[in-house]
Amino acid sequence: MSHEIETHGTQAAAVFARKDAWHRLGTTVRDRAFTAEEAMRLGHLGGWDVRKLPLTTAEVSEGGVTAIEVPGFATVRTNPFTGEPEALGVVGGGYTPLQNEDHAEFLNLLADESGAIFDTAGSLRGGRQVFITMQLPDSLTVGGTDRVDLNIAALNSHDGSSAFRILVTPVRVVCANTQSAALRNHESSFSIRHTRNAKAAVQAARDALGLTFTYVDAFQVEAERLIQQTMTDTAFDALIHATFGKAEASATKRVRETERRRRSRLHWLFADAETQAGIRDTAWAGYQAVAEYVDHYAPVRTKGDEHAARATRVLTSDDPDRIKRRAWTALAPA
Repeated sequence: MSHEIETHGTQAAAVFARKDAWHRLGTTVRDRAFTAEEAMRLGHLGGWDVRKLPLTTAEVSEGGVTAIEVPGFATVRTNPFTGEPEALGVVGGGYTPLQNEDHAEFLNLLADESGAIFDTAGSLRGGRQVFITMQLPDSLTVGGTDRVDLNIAALNSHDGSSAFRILVTPVRVVCANTQSAALRNHESSFSIRHTRNAKAAVQAARDALGLTFTYVDAFQVEAERLIQQTMTDTAFDALIHATFGKAEASATKRVRETERRRRSRLHWLFADAETQAGIRDTAWAGYQAVAEYVDHYAPVRTKGDEHAARATRVLTSDDPDRIKRRAWTALAPA
């Protein structure tokens, strides 16, 4: 898996507000936030005109070529670099495209009411997925020292692979770990299907985000509990086993070696890494060691930049969140 950010020659369909561009690609807007309009223009995300076209195929026989209609539709966009039409995926009749401009406008409205600022935007997998993230104005401070920023990520697909999804994600500043807690009765994300009512649903979802701030409050309460709880090496071993499982005695040499390397790296993160310096030997540090491993050290299949591949996985895959939720649940009180 490569970084998957869409490129054309030396140009990239991405824009960043931070000094160091996410994935080290794209147009960096230094020392200031950018607007939804700038995201479309600088990130080559505007004017795609994603649309549905009927599918057809052809049969070649002795009598000539016969056109045949195929159930379903192709999603097609205007390539932002070449201006040529380009197929993205196959969808059903009920699918309604949600334009990148609609995607950004929703977040623009959100920014007006919450004070959030645009942070990153880009195109993945040749335009099949688009992401836009924002940073909320308030941060959490766990134990009076460990700062956690609040981010909103909005992801949309143009190939029918996923719904329009909004996530509220706390990010620990010291090592840029995305946090994923399994808190009862609180929501940190929601999805909107690509239907005729999708645009109206996007508008309604703005009000639903109030639930996510309750989630953030609950997250801080749980984080404060964890930072007050001492964790020994033995207890951290138990957390590793609860999160990643334990190899059977009959496991292959390769599986046992993978487990050994993972355990060694996790114990280093827990006991020696500078990122845990201010929270050492606490359950909060145990959870952070797991989250840091998932975000920055877990193996990825790629022939390119491993750091970029991990960043893409964190943004587009449910697997990292699933692992972190297991760790968080393992630390939750009975």
